Amino acid sequence: MQWLLQDVSIGHNLLKFRKQNQLTQESVAVKMQLLGSKMSVDTYSKIETGVRNIRISDLLLLAIVFNVEISDFFEGLISNDSPAIGS
Repeated sequence: MQWLLQDVSIGHNLLKFRKQNQLTQESVAVKMQLLGSKMSVDTYSKIETGVRNIRISDLLLLAIVFNVEISDFFEGLISNDSPAIGS
């Protein structure tokens, strides 16, 4: 099982896409479960608030739920004038 470590939170983008799709955290969790994930509402909430890391497989399923590209989750996280990540 592989996880993405959220040293930079994608939660703001998750919230944005959830709101754009007029979904609650509960409805996101249900949709994820229907796609084969074991994600609970509590787990999704922690991912959205940046408290918990996310499985790559769940990130792929969230792209389906929100009808976005994987790269959209990382949009706006780093600006051109940001210091190098990980240094």
